[in-house]
Amino acid sequence: METWYYEVVGIEGDYANLKRTDIASEDIKLVARALLPPEITEKSRLKYEWMQYEIIE
Repeated sequence: METWYYEVVGIEGDYANLKRTDIASEDIKLVARALLPPEITEKSRLKYEWMQYEIIE
């Protein structure tokens, strides 16, 4: 299973905009906040692995 890293670049209601940080990409991914840790804020860094997001330092 692959591991991907993201940064939260914006929160809009029930959705968060995520940007990949492990590759050079300008694409923004829209993800339902129900799938993310509840304590995320803008600039939170996330790891996506095994179909789960977790906050990393």
